[in-house]
Amino acid sequence: MQKIVIVFTLISSFLLQTSFAAEIDSVTPRKVKLENSFTLINTIFNQRLQEGIQKANARQAYIPDIIDGDNGCNEQVLYSELRKAIFQSFTASWGLKGYDLDKQLRRLLARQSYALSLNDSIYRDIDYIEGFSLNLKELSDVVNINGHLVGLDKLGHLFAEGWKYFELSHFEGQNIKQALEWGRQREAGKFGYRTTGIFSFADLVSNYNGMRFWNKILLKKGDPLKGALANFFNKPYVSCEIQFIASIKNKKITKAWEFNSQFNLSDYIDGSWDEANNCNSYADPIIEQKVTLRIKNVDPDFSCPYITEQCLEAKEKYGDYAKYVLHPRCLIVTRE
Repeated sequence: MQKIVIVFTLISSFLLQTSFAAEIDSVTPRKVKLENSFTLINTIFNQRLQEGIQKANARQAYIPDIIDGDNGCNEQVLYSELRKAIFQSFTASWGLKGYDLDKQLRRLLARQSYALSLNDSIYRDIDYIEGFSLNLKELSDVVNINGHLVGLDKLGHLFAEGWKYFELSHFEGQNIKQALEWGRQREAGKFGYRTTGIFSFADLVSNYNGMRFWNKILLKKGDPLKGALANFFNKPYVSCEIQFIASIKNKKITKAWEFNSQFNLSDYIDGSWDEANNCNSYADPIIEQKVTLRIKNVDPDFSCPYITEQCLEAKEKYGDYAKYVLHPRCLIVTRE
């Protein structure tokens, strides 16, 4: 009876926090041949970006009071409509945005993804007390993105938690390291240890790249992973342009948002999004032992990082930020 009460209390707390954190098994599907989902993912999000831009322009034209002084380009409206379009939501903020996007992509990419039940995964021995969120819902699917085996939950992190990083570092006066610390605390709490028993460094990598994505919408600050020259030639996704016909018609300069450059997932993804390379940590040694034993049953030769070269490339890519987004095992990899 006491155990039932504890589980009920944990579930209630979990539901009140509205923080559904999905997990994936990056070991069991390693030898499965999956079609590359890169092009389809790019297509989906370029369409959604275009939709958001169109709705931002329509909303501004319909409610002229909100664009007083900006002649048709209101950044707040743009960011709001882009988020609603990306998440296919009626609101920009409320709800489980990342988790909902994850579930959408499972349907859209069903023919190209690998779905695995919890009972068939390396996490099957984690019980409700150790990881109640993990036991309440299915695992996310994995896809092949340019040779990287990645959970679809990572795309939810890219756009949802990435927005929070961007919001903190661009609108709330915090620096990038403070935004990274916010993500680490959430992964150590309601997005990880406290709900699934698992801390995903790959989630932190996708969060960070999500901040880079949202920064590139208008590119008001340089990309933190690019040098001065690369940033000089970098183009924002969206720009505010004069609409000549509308300007003539309105007898004043009228501007609107235009899609300036295409979203390309290769600008963000790398081998550290794969949890087999950027290893997970676990809430306690008992959970880690359970998972390790299951991994040995699935693939006795498996060890993390699975492809050490991916860690070397990630360390170079993330530079001073690597220690915030890469597992210690990934950080200590050296060239032989």
